[in-house]
Amino acid sequence: MSRPMKDSGIAWIGQVPEHWEQALIGSLYKLRNTKVSDKQFEPLSVTMRGILHQLENAAKTNDGDNRKLVKQGDFVINSRSDRRGACGISKYDGSVSLINLVLVPQNHMNPGYYNWLFHTSAFADEFYKWGHGIVDDLWTTRWQDMKNITIPLPSLQEQQRIADYLDKKCAEVEGLSSNIQKQIEALEQYKRAVITETVTKGLNPSVPMKDSGIPWVGQSPAHWGIKRIKFCCELSPKFHNKLSPNTLVSFLPMECVKQGFLVIEKEAELQDVKNGYTYFRENDIIMAKVTPCFENGNIAIAKGLLNNVGFGSSELYVFRPHKISVPFLFYFLQNTIFKNQAQSVMYGTGGLKRVPSEFIKNYQFACPPQSEQQAIAEYLDNKCSKIDTIIQDKQQQLEKLEQYKKAIIFEYVTGKKQVPEA
Repeated sequence: MSRPMKDSGIAWIGQVPEHWEQALIGSLYKLRNTKVSDKQFEPLSVTMRGILHQLENAAKTNDGDNRKLVKQGDFVINSRSDRRGACGISKYDGSVSLINLVLVPQNHMNPGYYNWLFHTSAFADEFYKWGHGIVDDLWTTRWQDMKNITIPLPSLQEQQRIADYLDKKCAEVEGLSSNIQKQIEALEQYKRAVITETVTKGLNPSVPMKDSGIPWVGQSPAHWGIKRIKFCCELSPKFHNKLSPNTLVSFLPMECVKQGFLVIEKEAELQDVKNGYTYFRENDIIMAKVTPCFENGNIAIAKGLLNNVGFGSSELYVFRPHKISVPFLFYFLQNTIFKNQAQSVMYGTGGLKRVPSEFIKNYQFACPPQSEQQAIAEYLDNKCSKIDTIIQDKQQQLEKLEQYKKAIIFEYVTGKKQVPEA
């Protein structure tokens, strides 16, 4: 049954039930601005998934004595526009960085209802609209502005019903999403297993095998030879092209190197990127060497480069095969045995660990003849394409569930849909 609606007068809210009132955030929350040390109060992280215990490898400052106190039940939101959606009710006592706003809920309101309201995209748009610029398009919103934002004020009883309903409904959606995510992870694991088995054992399970003499290789097809990567390709070749300085070339920051493909959207003049960036050309293999990009499988064959030339992050390795098939080496560098060994010898600290170039150059492996390399690559192209299609379909399911979740949250917290009677 529909109920009478009215224009709320709040642009980002639109219509609300006729009997709903309005309030300023400052009348429902008070600012907690107590400075504390993370030595006395556990450091917490403000994330898209709420307020969590800070991870060991989380970005930290040296100023651990300059943080904000958080008490259980406080609502915390990151004031920076590049942390959009990072907020939630804390389940813990602890401390957060100064960039966060810590709010204490007052009486005569339901924190759960407003937690859902503050998680809507519409509120995020409104919240950061009040921000003040730091640099470029980075904004931070202050409490003196946030407290003057107008929000809906249903009755306490209705706030409770909405919060309870969304808790239950969104938990169901998240359960479905979790199951689909597990299916995606299983498919990705299967894909890695197929690649590893095929590039190390070949396509014929009945072919005679022999001991390779290399511990991590073990048994390999008897007719395969043992090689080192440095004898099959040139690693990180130098730039020797005679292009003019103002020639446009493809420019690929690290985020443009994905799992198996490149996102070629940026370009630059050769003179601006020739020094300080990694050079590659059409059909080279590009692989991230730094954590976590290496572990995430950021590797691709360079295709579609502007003037056949590209430059990218200094944290990339470039392989230019000359005695091995490009597609075969591309798949080989994704096999689990190679990747696990590379991870075990990474050097550096925290998020700056890298795969050593000497490890890459001297890595020994069993290498099939050229004709077999081609057959293996064609088989994996077909097999991986089918797996990727299934994964893509499931990722689309996840996106639809996320869109549905966002839609129902907004519709119920603004009263456009009424909580069904029990």
